[in-house]
Amino acid sequence: MVFVKVMQNKFIYFCKMQNIYFDNAATTPIDKDVISLISQSMSEVYGNPSSTHKFGRKAKSLVENARKNIAKFLNCSANEIIFTAGGSEADNLILLNAVKNLGVKRIISSKIEHHAVLHTIEMLKEKYQIKVDYVNIDENGEIDLNNLEKLLQNNSLKTLLSLMLVNNEIGNILDIEKISKLCEKHKTLFHSDTVQGIAHTNIDLQKTPIDFIAASAHKFHGPKGVGFVYIKKGFGIIPILYGGEQEKGARAGTENIHSIIGMGKAMEIALTNYDNDKIYISNLKQYFITKLKDNFKGIQYNGTSDNLDKSAFHILNVRFPKEIPMLLFNLDLKGIAASGGSACQSGANKGSHVLNTILNEKEAEKTSVRFSFSKYNTAEEIDYVIEVLKKIIVS
Repeated sequence: MVFVKVMQNKFIYFCKMQNIYFDNAATTPIDKDVISLISQSMSEVYGNPSSTHKFGRKAKSLVENARKNIAKFLNCSANEIIFTAGGSEADNLILLNAVKNLGVKRIISSKIEHHAVLHTIEMLKEKYQIKVDYVNIDENGEIDLNNLEKLLQNNSLKTLLSLMLVNNEIGNILDIEKISKLCEKHKTLFHSDTVQGIAHTNIDLQKTPIDFIAASAHKFHGPKGVGFVYIKKGFGIIPILYGGEQEKGARAGTENIHSIIGMGKAMEIALTNYDNDKIYISNLKQYFITKLKDNFKGIQYNGTSDNLDKSAFHILNVRFPKEIPMLLFNLDLKGIAASGGSACQSGANKGSHVLNTILNEKEAEKTSVRFSFSKYNTAEEIDYVIEVLKKIIVS
């Protein structure tokens, strides 16, 4: 009878574990307090922020309070924050302004950036004949600083450097302070896609002289479809959307009030609890690394994702010793959500451009999975994933 009870408990345990979300680098669950605030604002705040009556003034006040709160956490001026529909629009707005408004004739980037940057740069090269250089990347996905400085030294053309703070696939963290100083030294504008970095690193825009950053709320437990750009004071900005004078003339269209309020609240929660969340999620990541090592031979990690000092604490990109057909599909059947690369590329069947850049052909053919964690995950979920992986790989 005892044995039967143990088996029943084990069965119940595994049944409960069949809804595991390890794809937080793609998007995060919305924080309950954020949902509550958005729901309340939807029922109580319906004025247009551009209207001068009290309903409009109330909406405008809430939008501006969210702007001030975001600026406070980043240590910048509220006037330097412009709301967008997400990270991709933010990157486009910055890069297009650099060329069309600020006279940039050359862009330096890397081949492992998000496609919101890479594809925009390709368009700018074709349409505006911008010179484009790509900095060398080593097999761990790290920037070759010597090569970067050589590229920056050649500053006969007005230049913008665009490098992401945290790589969304392999989790590598850019040494943003060192890069900023190099840009200052060589009089180069610096743009960083910080979409994956907000709430997963500390950013102080007074201490680190970045000129432009892009962010998206859904990466830190906020709503989808809203983000922002930071554009350092002194740089003019022209819109890529026309039709109104909203956002100081930088972006036409009635502001997404409820999502902006939710984004402000999500950032407040994330950065207020940053230290505790970092410790908790880092421990989960280290526990997963340990369990993988104990149960599988030949496991490797893409980028520096197994190094807690060099990678974001929420991303682990695992490379298995062989190709495992349908691995993500079989994980999904067991209720486990993970990713083989950027979610923005799902369905494209082109493989990860990041892994194809840093790995040789033989290693790139092996199955890689990105597991990414949040404050809502648990060690018990990791135990379940390990057991499922053992069954899939053995079979």
